[in-house]
Amino acid sequence: MRDWANEEKKRVDFLRRVLKNAHSDGFVFGNSGGKDCALVGILCKKACENTVGIIMPCESKQNYTSDKKDALELGEKFNIEMRTVDLTQTKKTLVSNLEKITKLNNPALTNINPRLRMTTLYAVGAAENKLVVGTGNKSERYLGYFTKWGDGAFDVNPIADLRVEEIYEFLEYFDAPLNIRTKAPSAGLFEGQTDEDDMGVTYKSVDAYLRGETVSEKDRKTIEAFHSKSEHKRAGFLIYEDK
Repeated sequence: MRDWANEEKKRVDFLRRVLKNAHSDGFVFGNSGGKDCALVGILCKKACENTVGIIMPCESKQNYTSDKKDALELGEKFNIEMRTVDLTQTKKTLVSNLEKITKLNNPALTNINPRLRMTTLYAVGAAENKLVVGTGNKSERYLGYFTKWGDGAFDVNPIADLRVEEIYEFLEYFDAPLNIRTKAPSAGLFEGQTDEDDMGVTYKSVDAYLRGETVSEKDRKTIEAFHSKSEHKRAGFLIYEDK
């Protein structure tokens, strides 16, 4: 197991340097009530008192009930300010207008949620001179399990090198709320949605693969297919350059 006390110090120092170099006043992050945003919120609060978590329910009943409850519990335990922006009506209005010009499929519809959340976080960040903090972990990033220009957009991410199993260990070190540490990982896109059901592979298997261990042939093919298809998400901007 890693030295989490040392990891805390290194990451808090990193966040403070980034904040100073950016001449920013604080941090803002999306708080879905899940494991990754919980860890990000704790680290940001330790680095800067001026840290705000934004709870952004959008359509799913889960967003308004258990997710919100867990998000608020994190804020209460670690003294992190929490604010709520309800995005359901915003999405409905956007979808209504889009359907006048195109036929929306499932990927188009589900990716609206994280992109609206990104827009919300950057609006708060610009209004209050705060940096937007990313909440994606290494396992998700390798698979490409994030929305391009949605939850994949941020100014700084202090946990991007951590596998899911390490996220849980770090949260245990901080004694984060048990509900957050034991709930099934979910993007909260719709009722009952879980990451592992979507992907068809468990994070345990993904983490084993990333450690260089042998996994089943089925899991290996699934992981490698996700990684290959999502390369464009990790590539950054594609621009023409006249050489």
